Formats: sequence, C-alpha cells, structure tokens
Amino acid sequence: MQRFYFDTSVFGGAFDKEFDEATLQLFERVRLGQVICVFSDLTETELLNAPENVKEHFKNLPKKNIERVLVTDEILTLASKYVAEKVVGQTSFDDCVHIATATIYKADILVSWNFKHIVNVYRIRGYNSINIRSNYPSLEIRSPKEILEYED
Repeated sequence: MQRFYFDTSVFGGAFDKEFDEATLQLFERVRLGQVICVFSDLTETELLNAPENVKEHFKNLPKKNIERVLVTDEILTLASKYVAEKVVGQTSFDDCVHIATATIYKADILVSWNFKHIVNVYRIRGYNSINIRSNYPSLEIRSPKEILEYED
C-alpha cells in the first residue's frame, strides 16, 4: 500500500473552495484503505491553530489508515541543509522539516498545496539534489490534483 506524507496544507485544503474537490477525493482514498496518510508531530502542532472543522476532519481519519511519525534530529539536520543550500529561506524551515520527514520515512509521495515552497519544480530539484548527495532517496512531491490526474 502506498504511503503518502500529507503536509498541513492538505488538511486545510478539504475546506478551501479552490482545493476541496481534489483534497476530499484523496482523503476518500485514505478512508477506503487505498492510501496510508503519513503525518508528523509537526503537522499536529501546526493543526493546533487550524479552524475547528479542519481539526475534526483530521481527528476523524480512520486510525488503521494513518501513520504518525516523529521529527528527529536526523530530520532537522537534513532540513537545515535545504536552508543552508538556499533551496528556500529560513522562514520556510517548517516546510523543509516536512520534506525531510517524508524523505527519511520513505514516503512514496509528499502531498501538498504549497506551490511556492514545496510543489515547485525548481525547489523539488533542489531538495532532491541534496537528498541524493546526502545518501537519501529522491522524493516525489505532488499536489492532490496531480495525484488524481496521474491515476485516471
């Protein structure tokens, strides 16, 4: 079964007019057991400030189809490399933590609606260049919409 790392933007996307259709279709695949939703303790922390409907949606995911992972020192080190090599700036450090987490836990795909710092071809090349030079696998990074388009 495929394991998709969901960054925080995907949870919020379920209640955003622009992103809700693709997001809800992807979460339906989680509910049906077709995909494992991987998320981190960073995601949980970021969701503390989310609207109640987003928090409820997160809490109601079927426990058997989710996987919670922890941010480790190894992840923080890799995330710091992304910033040090200027793939993104220091203000995007948490985005880097999501990418490093998905990389180290070997997610099949990192899913995000963040087109500026994550789902961006130039940034993806930068992240993966560092991953490969650091002896980690490259990471597929896609929006929910892209995932659904590839499966049709």
